[in-house]
Amino acid sequence: MTSDFKPNRKAALLLSGQRTLSALPPAISELGHLFHDAGFELALVGGPVRDAFLGLPIHDFDLTTSARPEQTQALLAQWGNTWDVGRQFGTIGGGRDGLTVEITTYRRDTYTIGSRKPEVDFGDSLEGDLTRRDFTVNALAVRLPELTLVDPCGGLDDMVEGLLRTPVTAAQSFDDDPLRIMRAARFAAQLGFDVAPDVMSAMGDFAERLTIVSQERIRSELERLMISPAPRRGIELLVYTGVADIVLPEISALQRTVDEHGRHKDVYQHTLQVLDQAIALEDEEVPAPDFVLRFAALMHDVGKPSTRRFEKDGTVTFRFHDVVGAKMTSARMKALRFDKQTTKEVSRLVELHLRAYGFGEQGWTDSAVRRFVRDAGPLLPRLLRLIRADITSHNRRRVTVLQAANDELERRIKELAAQEELDKVRPELDGNQIMSILGLRPGRDVGEAYKYMLALRLDEGELGEEEATRRLKAWWQERKEPRDAAADGVETTSENRNEKRK
Repeated sequence: MTSDFKPNRKAALLLSGQRTLSALPPAISELGHLFHDAGFELALVGGPVRDAFLGLPIHDFDLTTSARPEQTQALLAQWGNTWDVGRQFGTIGGGRDGLTVEITTYRRDTYTIGSRKPEVDFGDSLEGDLTRRDFTVNALAVRLPELTLVDPCGGLDDMVEGLLRTPVTAAQSFDDDPLRIMRAARFAAQLGFDVAPDVMSAMGDFAERLTIVSQERIRSELERLMISPAPRRGIELLVYTGVADIVLPEISALQRTVDEHGRHKDVYQHTLQVLDQAIALEDEEVPAPDFVLRFAALMHDVGKPSTRRFEKDGTVTFRFHDVVGAKMTSARMKALRFDKQTTKEVSRLVELHLRAYGFGEQGWTDSAVRRFVRDAGPLLPRLLRLIRADITSHNRRRVTVLQAANDELERRIKELAAQEELDKVRPELDGNQIMSILGLRPGRDVGEAYKYMLALRLDEGELGEEEATRRLKAWWQERKEPRDAAADGVETTSENRNEKRK
């Protein structure tokens, strides 16, 4: 940095903070007066203060106070509605006129060996509360109602440097709350900040401590990392420090598949590039930030390490890495307690990411395009972007050819969709019509007939009800003839046996 950059940067941050904080809703100032008049301290703290100085809008009003939870609730009740967010952790929620606040008593969190939840000790000073927070840039507060900045740990200076430091030693901070290891990666991705060397070292030293943290809390930080402006920074930090060995071992494994003979691309670096490219493809149809697309991009090749084979002719193959990777992705997401729908969507994208392979060289029939769309279902917009993002060749001509093939595939999809409302493809005869035409009752034959009509619809498009009925009857007749012949044979054999007995 130049000699005049830091003072200018700090002045800009202070000006930004002043503008944002002076425009706080009047109800926040009123709340500050209410606590002050009752003899308690109240301060806006953490992320909202950090974002104010960074020129970002304030979405959450996190407040801290010297009042104990029961006192906080009583005062909030005079201001608006109240609810219990986590009284055992000292947090009470309140709301009025569409404005929501959370107020937490000064506190300090610590873990005991074998515990997955922090123990809470209430504190008595704002400065003490700030020093127990995760990073100095989050250890900022503004006293209410006077809007006085409190920065005991030098958070504003670290913001100028774009640096993540801990208020106390990184070792003590991560030992007290191991989840802060994940937050370091998340804030690196979210804020674009570098991580102090001692923080980076402690992340690796205390990575094993994450095993005492619940999977739900780790998942939450991972989700927030992935939807940050620069998730690659966070993932690289997790892998470099060895933290990914604990929380995302499938990604760490990619780094260990580098082929020293250069017979295939670096799968780890390829994955990071695919992630970047997938993010760049988010648009109105797939709005940013899209966790499903991003996480699928990150996990799309996790099946490669276990499927890599060096063939006799010198080539390298990764047969079925899409299927294997989908199973691995599902298993990891279940372990991290992701919801079933998100797990299903991400895993399905990983499974389908090679489905368009070879389209540009061989071309597809309309039937093949219909099947591609049907297999993708509502994931089609994401799948098309994942397929594009997966092109990372250094050969510009090859990239041009592959992207042109993707353009053509999308054109074909749109063309067929306009003709047939492709996303609503159904057989032209439903189950009731099939039973009526063939004189069947519900059962396996009806299901087989329905599958036949669906395949007919996908292969040949709309036929019209009359032609569809004719084709159904013809299919049923062909299906019946072998059965009738077999039945006649059984009957004849039975008759012959009876004759012999006589």
